[in-house]
Amino acid sequence: MSWRADILTLFPEAFPGPLGLSLAGRALNEGRWALQATDIRTFAQDRHRSVDDTPAGGGPGMVMRADVLARAIDAVSPEGDPRPRLLMSPRGAPLTQGKVREFAAGPGVLVACGRFEGIDQRVIEARALEEVSIGDYVLSGGEIAAMALIDACVRLIPGVMGNALSGTEESFSSGLLEYPQYTRPQLFEGRAIPDVLISGDHGRVAAWRRDEAERLTRERRPDLYEIYRRGRA
Repeated sequence: MSWRADILTLFPEAFPGPLGLSLAGRALNEGRWALQATDIRTFAQDRHRSVDDTPAGGGPGMVMRADVLARAIDAVSPEGDPRPRLLMSPRGAPLTQGKVREFAAGPGVLVACGRFEGIDQRVIEARALEEVSIGDYVLSGGEIAAMALIDACVRLIPGVMGNALSGTEESFSSGLLEYPQYTRPQLFEGRAIPDVLISGDHGRVAAWRRDEAERLTRERRPDLYEIYRRGRA
């Protein structure tokens, strides 16, 4: 059975979007993974197909209803579905490469995309939704965040990336940011490829890349570097 992503959204026409292109799109066409976007409004039961209402306690905006979203979840992820149920949310736990590897190694994911001011807390608890964030900022909805999560997972599915080593030397794979990359021409606007990279000495190349990865991480992400440093102690 291929890895499967089910998306619950008010805008199913947004999918596959970028997921239908390049590596992910080719793998989708080859059947290495499957994608289904389901319109949450399908599960509304009033004549206006209402999916939201005013927030309890007052305040601006609207809140997605628990009953409607619960019916959608139950329809696409019935009891016994082993896939994690995710909710893209700025208050969720940060999405890390380690978490991506965990999701990619499983049978797939169910991803709910919130809108408005958020969704009723009761459905989060009742359906055991795991809140996931792709960064400390707010988007108009969860669709773009869901695409980012799924793309990160799909590229780790066996056979999706042409070079099996590609995923082992990227940013975060070893707890560090990725080292700088170079290719031809050897000289560009007076800037040369570092001599060590064209030396043919694989040991020196590996050491240079490790040093550069550590330097960049130390300068740009001291939080990650501290975790990395403690792990080596």
